[in-house]
Amino acid sequence: MTFENKTARWAGFIYLIVIITGFFSLMYVPSQLIDLKNPALTFQNISSSKYLFSLSIAGSMLCYISFTLLPLVLYKLLKGVNASYAKLMVILALISVPISFVNLQNKLSVLTIIETADYLKIYKIEELQAQMMLLLSHYNKGILMVQIFWGLWLYPFGYLVYKSSFLPKILGVFLMLGCFGYILNVFGKTLIPHFSDYALSGYITLPASIGEMGICLWMLVLGVKNRNTNH
Repeated sequence: MTFENKTARWAGFIYLIVIITGFFSLMYVPSQLIDLKNPALTFQNISSSKYLFSLSIAGSMLCYISFTLLPLVLYKLLKGVNASYAKLMVILALISVPISFVNLQNKLSVLTIIETADYLKIYKIEELQAQMMLLLSHYNKGILMVQIFWGLWLYPFGYLVYKSSFLPKILGVFLMLGCFGYILNVFGKTLIPHFSDYALSGYITLPASIGEMGICLWMLVLGVKNRNTNH
């Protein structure tokens, strides 16, 4: 197996970890435990499934650690296509990591409330529920903010995939479209009331999902074609 194929498969494997842990912590667990319109039910759900909620935090940590490694491995694979775009890809991806970790503190604080530390016993249950919902709202706003960089890094990444002679150009197109989808989603939710109620909001990040899952599986399963670019 060539160096390029080994690198591609490592990138695909790391990307798969990012996708699985991201889906688990950002979509599956919240769908099971959190109802932003029902504080009492959410408090009860997280209290009775504290281990699952803690797993989602650990999943996020693993996701962000993997996402730190991913652009570095991709840089090795793609720097021969265009070094400037490869560096930009790494920078934009890595900017998101510290923001994501700091934002995760909101979920850790939710655990503190759920565990009802002694110094919190002066609060009524309704007050604890309100604090918990505020922290979850802060967390969601933080995720919205970091999505700017989850989108921006996809443009240079998609460009490199498109310009390469060893990865499918169509996936590069989806990745670049995914960049704009993420950005439109962020500004839509920031500027337009009830943006999530519009049908468009359910599809706007679809190109990113297709591009990311597609390139992940392609690299993991098929690797790369013979390269025509110089190292």
